[in-house]
This record gives sequence, structure tokens and C-alpha cells, in this order.
Amino acid sequence: MRKRLTLVMIALSVALTAPGSAPVTAQGQSISFFVSSTGSGMGGNLGGLAGADKHCQTLAAKAGAGNRTWRAYLSTSMPDANARDRIGSGPWFNAKGTQIGSNVAELHSDKANINNDTALDEQGRPINSEGAPNRHDILTGSTVDGQATTMTCQNWTSSAGDQSAMLGHHDRLTFGKPGSPWNSAHPSKGCSQENLVATGGAGLIYCFAAK
Repeated sequence: MRKRLTLVMIALSVALTAPGSAPVTAQGQSISFFVSSTGSGMGGNLGGLAGADKHCQTLAAKAGAGNRTWRAYLSTSMPDANARDRIGSGPWFNAKGTQIGSNVAELHSDKANINNDTALDEQGRPINSEGAPNRHDILTGSTVDGQATTMTCQNWTSSAGDQSAMLGHHDRLTFGKPGSPWNSAHPSKGCSQENLVATGGAGLIYCFAAK
């Protein structure tokens, strides 16, 4: 009996880690949302939307979830591209299997389950909240409703100090007080890496599996 159970467990392990299959959490869900563990290193210059999407795809692949189509939660202006329209229809789950939103409408409502405990990176690790070093500012260029703003570091191609980006707070905190929007809290001081660090972030982005 013990030998049979061991064989079953081995077979299950192989199935869950087979090439081309996304890692499955204990809750039986594939990861479909994460905060990038790193930024571009060039502040708000992400190489445009295409570069940001590629960054999400690369990090997802390293975490074993590269078989899905990943998109950065970013808006651009002129022409407008709304972050909410780029990420699929949901539902979305973090690396530990916790649902952070069932659909686009819920994700952009008070029911969104994005906070310091659920906004994890692609490996399931927490992102530094307010403290040292603070990394809670996440690039979005978006309104609370996920629509485009003009604060997009020139559509994610600029590291200039005289530009800015709209930022969200992954921990939903402002000076320790809850209620801050996860996707539209305040603009950055500039678009260079140094500007983003000084504002309270590291040039990180939200990544969603659109398919």
C-alpha cells in the first residue's frame, strides 16, 4: 500500500511539472497574476508596451508559467491604451492560488483582493511594503478604473527626470493608512530609476495572464 501511494505521488509530481504546463498551487489554480520581482533597471523606460509585456513573459517563463500569454498592466496615451483592456477577462490567481479578482469589473472595484498579502511576485514572494527599502509603488499609468492617463513616461519609453508615471500601491497603504488604490495612488517624481526609488518604488509592474 505504501509503495502504491509513493508511486501515485511521484506520478502526480511529474504531471504537475511537465514541460509546457504552468505550476499548479495547492488550491489547484495556475498562476495568472504577479508583481514583477524586478523592473527594467531603466526606470520608466520599459521598451514600450511590447517591452513590458516581454518582461512579464520572461519572468513568468522562469517561474514555469511561460505557456500563457502575459501582459503588463499599463496604460498609454496618444493613442490611448487602457490597462484594463489588456489583461483578459479573469479570474486571476497569485502564485499561492489566492484569487485577486474574478473579472475586470471586480478587479476595478472595492472587491479587488490586491494587498500586501496577495500581491506577490512570480515566485510567490512578498514585495517590500512601506519601510526600507520601500518598493510599494507600481508603474501603471492608469486611473482607478484602469483607463489611460498622460503620466506614462512617454508611453514607457522615457527615463527622463521631467516626465512622470502614475503609480499604484500594491499594499494599499499610504503612510500606514489603508485604502490607497492598487493602481492609481500618485504620480512619480520623475521617470529615471533614481526618481522611482526616491518616490517609493523600484520600477516594478503588475503582470496578468490574458490567456
